[in-house]
Amino acid sequence: MDQTVDTLPAMPGQRLARGVCRALRGMDFVTVEELVPAPGLRVDVMALGPRGEVWVVECKSGRADYRSDRKWQHYLDWCDRFFWAVDAEFPVELLPAETGLILADPYDAEVLRMGPETPLAPARRKVMVQKFARHAATRLQALRDPAAFGSGAGWV
Repeated sequence: MDQTVDTLPAMPGQRLARGVCRALRGMDFVTVEELVPAPGLRVDVMALGPRGEVWVVECKSGRADYRSDRKWQHYLDWCDRFFWAVDAEFPVELLPAETGLILADPYDAEVLRMGPETPLAPARRKVMVQKFARHAATRLQALRDPAAFGSGAGWV
């Protein structure tokens, strides 16, 4: 009997994020999920490129998920490029044409439209790279030593 456990994330947006992160890794980006750039904001995927570029990707599982997102425009101040990631069934005509578009599934993704580049100011870039590094290190430490972060602290 096959004892394989499905390790895919349970939520549709998390499944899209997995495919996005895999595809961005193939583009020499490293990623973290659920990063808080500022109080009240939480991006689905933040990517750091080989030249220090910062991308934000918001994963939307359907029309209702997109329509309920009231914060996405606030993410623009925290990245060089902004993208939506959606699956093949998503009605892409709902998405603003001036944003990036990624078609994703749980295993891979493809950039269909590059988001416009709006370079971060050097001071803001430094803050974001530091947040990225601390977020990634905290996640790794929590996975290696969950007791140090309290019960069930694999995701912080």
